[in-house]
Amino acid sequence: MASERPGDPNGDAGRDRILTPEPPGIDYGPVDAAIDDIGAAGFVAVGGRFDPDLRYLTRFEGPERGYAFVRVPGRSVLCAPAGCVRAAEAGFDGEVTVDRVADPAGERAAAILDRERGDAAPGAVVLVPPTIPHDAAVYLEWAGYELRSTTAVAEARVVKSDGETDAIDAVQRAATAGVREAERLLAAAEVDGDELRSEGRPVTAGRLRRATNAELARRGVTGGGNTVVAAGAGTEAGGMNGTDGRIRVDDPVVVAVAPRGPYGYHGSVTRTVVVDSDGGWERRAYVAVESALDAALAEVEAGAVASAVGREADAELAAFGFDPAAVAEEAAAPGHGVGLSRRERPFLDSDAELKPGHVVAVEPGVTEPDRGEVRLSALVVVTADGYDRLGEGDPSFTPRP
Repeated sequence: MASERPGDPNGDAGRDRILTPEPPGIDYGPVDAAIDDIGAAGFVAVGGRFDPDLRYLTRFEGPERGYAFVRVPGRSVLCAPAGCVRAAEAGFDGEVTVDRVADPAGERAAAILDRERGDAAPGAVVLVPPTIPHDAAVYLEWAGYELRSTTAVAEARVVKSDGETDAIDAVQRAATAGVREAERLLAAAEVDGDELRSEGRPVTAGRLRRATNAELARRGVTGGGNTVVAAGAGTEAGGMNGTDGRIRVDDPVVVAVAPRGPYGYHGSVTRTVVVDSDGGWERRAYVAVESALDAALAEVEAGAVASAVGREADAELAAFGFDPAAVAEEAAAPGHGVGLSRRERPFLDSDAELKPGHVVAVEPGVTEPDRGEVRLSALVVVTADGYDRLGEGDPSFTPRP
């Protein structure tokens, strides 16, 4: 059973509104349970701003250089980089320290463990994520700690809390607005022969990408590096634009965005539009992909196997005479989870069981090298009785003004 979250009451009047939801809370329960299970001294994570596990644990977007998080029973400590105390304290509800700020992150984490343990005997076990940097692991081992890997944080990240879902929903609304800006540019373009022009210049993939990214920025999200505009024959799903990048009549134009919001969570929107279509391949492909998306969404519910959703989309495409395997590798999976990473578990070609709180982008598509590609997506959160669709707005074959 599907339901919609409330839309933007301002509609287009709110186009410049910056989306700033409340920061999601931090649940350390899974980490504490992993510590208790083996009687470990604590848990340590080390990384930079693009480490999703560290972002989950701290709600802090630090610099790229490494910093450390330490969890001991009932207490969390963030070893913040120099100059970042105020930013760290904004979302982190534990202790923020700059003690030994010039030391490597692993050494700083070991010092916190030593401080918390006091006179306890050396040789205690410390849990770390599988991705802990090698140098941090070495410093902890030099300090006398035995390291054991845990996936507790990665597992916790798969199921989103209500606060996390709200944060994703806000970014998704901004993502939809970004794609709509590309639609507006296309809808306003003039047809000159087989070419589209706007303000006396050709409409190109680059212009659409810049317009999309500008709207994303106005909405308070970032994601220029994740914005893809692909048009016409010779297009690949990875974002390469065919020929000279100019948009022509009958070209299926794919606009795909995955921006990141203030707390690190992503959105995911993919739309395909065509200007002045003659109802040929691109129209048939669109109808097939739209039907595949509806069929896949009908399978989304708690307890369903993720790959069953993907198989339903593929079966629908095949029923329309399209080969799902022809989609380029970057978009080959019919869908994936979305969160602090733009692609994460559960993947819709896996045997994972869907659970309430899973946020997934369902994204079927078809590709033919001589014609281009058509892709559509929906971002949903799995609920106890079906799913809720995140963001707002339905796709349209013809670009809307």
